[in-house]
Amino acid sequence: MAERLEGAAQLVTDVAGIAAGDRVLDVACGNGNAALLAAQLGAQVIGLDFEPALLAEARARAERAGAAVTLVTGDATELPFPDEQFTAVISVFGVMYAPDQARAARELTRVCARGGRAVLAAWLPGSVMPAMGAVLAPYLPPPPAGGSPPSRWGDPRIHSTLLANAGLTADGSSVESVTLQFEEREAAVDFLIRTAGNLIAERESLTRQGRWDIVRDDLGTFVDRHNTDASPTISLQLDYLLSKATRG
Repeated sequence: MAERLEGAAQLVTDVAGIAAGDRVLDVACGNGNAALLAAQLGAQVIGLDFEPALLAEARARAERAGAAVTLVTGDATELPFPDEQFTAVISVFGVMYAPDQARAARELTRVCARGGRAVLAAWLPGSVMPAMGAVLAPYLPPPPAGGSPPSRWGDPRIHSTLLANAGLTADGSSVESVTLQFEEREAAVDFLIRTAGNLIAERESLTRQGRWDIVRDDLGTFVDRHNTDASPTISLQLDYLLSKATRG
C-alpha cells in the first residue's frame, strides 16, 4: 500500500516546501515514504512511528537509497522532542490514527518552530479508506475506548478546528486523490486483504469461526460499489484532504 501512496507523500513534501536546511519531523512515518523524500531534498529528517516493523522497513529503504534519516519509536500524542525543534512537521495518513486527536494536534504544534509549517494528509470521511474500515469493523476487535474516527482529520471544518485549537493557523487545504488500479476484482480484494494488517491478524480466528469467506465476499461487494472503471478492470479512487498550516 505504501508504494501506491508515494504520490501523496510527494505532494505533502512539495506543499511543505522542504529544502536543504529544514529540520523535518514525519509523524507516524510508516515505512518512510515522506521521510525519505524530505531527506533526498537535503533536509535533516526524523521519522517517528510506534510500529518497529515499519521502522525497520523504513531503515532498510533509507540505507538502499543512501538517505540520511533518523528513525525513532514513539507515540504521536507524546512526541519525544523538545519544543520548537522542527521547521516542518508532516504526516501522510499517520497522525490521523492517534486516539487522542486534540493531544496529537497539540504535540504537532509544540515541536513546530515559530514560523514553521505543518502539512498533513488525511482520508476524507466517507471516502474509500474509511468506508473499507466500516466494512471490516464487524470482524475486528473494537477500537480503543474514547477514540474518535480517524477520518475526522479529513473533515475540513473539524480539521481546521483541531489545528486552530492547538495553535496552528490554516494556510489552505485541497481535496486530492490517489487511484488504485487492478486488472480484475479478485486482485483488488486480495490486495486490500494483504495490506490490512489488522485484518490479517484476525484471519486465524475468523477462519475458525467460518467467517473468513464472508469477509472476502463483503470486500468484493465493497470493491464493486466503489469501482470507477469498466469491468473487468478495477479503479478505486482514494480521496484525501491535504492541508497546510503555520505556527505563528
